[in-house]
Amino acid sequence: MRYSKYFIPTYKELPSEAEVVSHQLMLRAGMIRKITTGIYTYLPLGLRCIRKIENIIREEMNKAGAIELLMPSFQPAELWKESGRWKYYGKELLRFKDRYGREACFGPTHEEIITAIVRNEIHSYKQLPVNFYQIQTKFRDEIRPRFGIMRCREFIMKDAYSFDADEAGANKSYNIMMDTYHRIFHRCGFKFVMVEADTGTIGGSYSHEFMVIADTGEDQLVICNNCGYSANLEKAETTFDTRKNSIKTPLPLQEIQTPDIKSVEEVCNFLNISPKQLIKTLICMADNKPIAVLIRGDHELNKAKLRNLLGVDNIELADENIVEDITNAPIGFAGPVGLDIEIIADYALKDMKNFVTGANKKDLHFKNVNIGRDFNVNMFADLRFVTREDKCPKCGNNIEFKRGIEVGHIFKLGTKYSRVMKATFNDKDGTEKPFIMGCYGIGVGRCLAAAIEQCHDKDGIILPISIAPFEVIILPIQMNETVVVEESEKIYHSLIENNIDTLIDDRNERAGVKFKDADLIGIPLKITLGKKALKDGKLEIKLRNDNRTELIPLEHASKYVIDKVKELYDSLK
Repeated sequence: MRYSKYFIPTYKELPSEAEVVSHQLMLRAGMIRKITTGIYTYLPLGLRCIRKIENIIREEMNKAGAIELLMPSFQPAELWKESGRWKYYGKELLRFKDRYGREACFGPTHEEIITAIVRNEIHSYKQLPVNFYQIQTKFRDEIRPRFGIMRCREFIMKDAYSFDADEAGANKSYNIMMDTYHRIFHRCGFKFVMVEADTGTIGGSYSHEFMVIADTGEDQLVICNNCGYSANLEKAETTFDTRKNSIKTPLPLQEIQTPDIKSVEEVCNFLNISPKQLIKTLICMADNKPIAVLIRGDHELNKAKLRNLLGVDNIELADENIVEDITNAPIGFAGPVGLDIEIIADYALKDMKNFVTGANKKDLHFKNVNIGRDFNVNMFADLRFVTREDKCPKCGNNIEFKRGIEVGHIFKLGTKYSRVMKATFNDKDGTEKPFIMGCYGIGVGRCLAAAIEQCHDKDGIILPISIAPFEVIILPIQMNETVVVEESEKIYHSLIENNIDTLIDDRNERAGVKFKDADLIGIPLKITLGKKALKDGKLEIKLRNDNRTELIPLEHASKYVIDKVKELYDSLK
């Protein structure tokens, strides 16, 4: 490809709209352009990267036995109502009506569609297992799109769906996809980790996320370097310290005046106590049913854990009116003593003695509250986010917090969709059974953004060769010199004939401009031809991620580059 005939509109200045490095560099490198909030056009350079990521995904999915199809973005509401997600999915689901008044949505995911296809086409265990996948545009109406294509509204996704006859088969399909994802992300050149994750709006019994390690990642990860345990912050388990509280004897319950003192910090300062001695009473609505949740003052409620514990679709903090109706006090003074609703407490409270709570009266708190004497708990559970004080739940060693960018997510769905949508098959014993499903997603555009977040420097993008827009760039730095142009053309044609994806910068620009653009757009291998080096029968070769420059004789240049390209690919296996 010739630079002069291609379209690479680079920026010199840093775009003011861009918040993170990948967004900044993709705009500057002429990879994307914003159309409206959260929606981007992939320009030719960016699209080349996207296609290379897609090709890696296709090759590995096909190798794993998955079958590609293409489902519509238009999805009728009837299927979503069958699964129960039409109302539950929330405002991220772009709903609309067609000209006939029929409700529909623009697909954010395709569990309903693929389940409907399979229930109509597959009827016997002899047709199982099967795994269908597609690479397709999705739309999720994010409340706060940000970070360029990292969290946008319209995006390209690979989604796959497996169907099995039994649990053993479903587990095998899940593990095959787990291995496949490892190969895909290794080939993309990522430094990544697989972590346990919450299933969220997709549902199912368990899931794992694939996280590219990057300081700018949205997600916080909890990792044990001793035993290998890893989970995202939402899923990470906490440990319960079995050592008994040093205070053994319950003290008399006291009512303390706390005028207009509501927050944990205010109460602790007023009473001169640590947040570890205070219990927060949170009135929550679990699918519109009120419950009281007790959390230690220095901990935070993990809604995902509470939602999964109760098996409900939605957990929200109750509004002011509901809190006052239940506790007879304004927000900030709720406590468990005297409540007549279900009370669930975090494990950290199990052996606490003589703690502080709200008194369910305005401007009052209780001191020396004790479980069992002053109130009862219906259930203890892991309800909070892990902290840096916690230990690994598996081996008890120290944990480490890192940040990551989610690029893939795999789910064990079980019969969540097949049962409610009546997607069944005839098993070998003649009985009718629901399919056991799994689903497996990769954010294609997010992979590109994550690669840039992980690999860049002050001069621009540094992409792994497998997903770079071109493998090699040739820079003739004196276009007015015949020998420079001729030798550049010779090596360009030689590389093209050997299937090396090559860009030649044949623009009549200064050397500095060409060097800056080459570094900005992130092509892994740079060949520079100048009159001075050519006099000695040599050219310069430099890797984008290496400061060293090598002088290679002209007669060996093509072979050297071909071998170097192969070496770079081999390093990603």
